Amino acid sequence: MRAMSELTRGQSERSWALITGASSGIGAQIAHSLARRRYDCVLTARREDRLEVLAKNLEAAHGVGVHVVASDLGRHGGAGDLIEKVSAIGVPVEVLVNNAGFGVYGPFVDQSAERLGQMIELNMVAVTSLTHHYVREMRRRGRGRVLQVASVGAYQPSPLYAVYSATKSYVLSFSEALNHELAGSGVTVSTMCPGLTETEFHDVAAHKKPGWMRIVTMSAGDVAEIGVRSMLRGRSVVTTGLSNKLMAIIVKLLPRSWATTMAGLSMRP
Repeated sequence: MRAMSELTRGQSERSWALITGASSGIGAQIAHSLARRRYDCVLTARREDRLEVLAKNLEAAHGVGVHVVASDLGRHGGAGDLIEKVSAIGVPVEVLVNNAGFGVYGPFVDQSAERLGQMIELNMVAVTSLTHHYVREMRRRGRGRVLQVASVGAYQPSPLYAVYSATKSYVLSFSEALNHELAGSGVTVSTMCPGLTETEFHDVAAHKKPGWMRIVTMSAGDVAEIGVRSMLRGRSVVTTGLSNKLMAIIVKLLPRSWATTMAGLSMRP
């Protein structure tokens, strides 16, 4: 764990944000977006070296306090370990960003059972555990914001990403219901459903992207800014980008079997 710089000690009037999967991509850009708004940050991911670099950049650019906590949320019990480490720091988490997640590409029956288990642990179990713990604290204080990063894959079954899309459907359904339950409490849960974004997602998934995907790919910075703005405004669900919004509408209008077939065709190399 890394303590915040002396420069920002004592600035307790600002709120603290916990951001998972902050070492790269959307998570790192969300950290920048929140730091620009004067939120102090607790950054967590597996790659501590990248978090250290990001922490120094946030401190230098925005003068905010930053803690780095290395954690593996894809490991059984990882969420509980993270909660303990953050508790030891002693800062109240008023913004929770559940961004960490990954996908596995290919036919389900050919995928590694161990890798699938890690994905389910990270994309669903850790999200549920962290949300349960920190939303209870937020509700007691009467204020708080949660941003859940799902995917446009949450809107439909996705052949070759069957389990990944199912985990993101869970995140979307769970978070919408929770946001409704919290109405009037001062706490909101927002879910962002990004589409293709300039991140390491496809490299991690071992998926060689078809050429058409490059045309509609958004920058991680643009996606992060949309998510943070929506969260701070208390929006329940936001889909990033015009093409993704149109796709989400079309999927709702089509028979589910057609939408599944279209998704399967679009994911082939």
